Amino acid sequence: MNMREDLPLSVTIEVRDHCLCLHMQRAARALARRFDEALRPHGITSGQFSLLMSLNRPSPPRISDIAPLLGMDRTTLTANLKPLERRGLVEAVRDPEDKRSRRLRLTAAGQDTLAAALPVWRKTHEAIDRLLPDTDPAQLRADLRALS
Repeated sequence: MNMREDLPLSVTIEVRDHCLCLHMQRAARALARRFDEALRPHGITSGQFSLLMSLNRPSPPRISDIAPLLGMDRTTLTANLKPLERRGLVEAVRDPEDKRSRRLRLTAAGQDTLAAALPVWRKTHEAIDRLLPDTDPAQLRADLRALS
């Protein structure tokens, strides 16, 4: 199999070494695996932790309120909510202002799960911050927010 002249190995190496998207994806997967492992004893993944935490509000939010925060479309968010609803961690309730709309509320079990997982989340964050001795974690988070 011949490589095209405009796609030599040097281009592959260039992309490998310089592609911000590739490096972000790899880092995101590594972080997710680390948090998933830490949160496993609490029966949730890192994505579920973030989703549950996004519901920890005085007033139950609508899906349309949460999707942008989590960087998900409504369909993906709905699919991610289903296992949490089946486990009784989240419930959808009718919006009193718009009967066609639903709001999402943490149940007592969902609040208990979050409360138990929070110290593990904090400990995992502290460990990750220590892995970045030459980086200001607050600035890194600001930079990542700028990209999103």
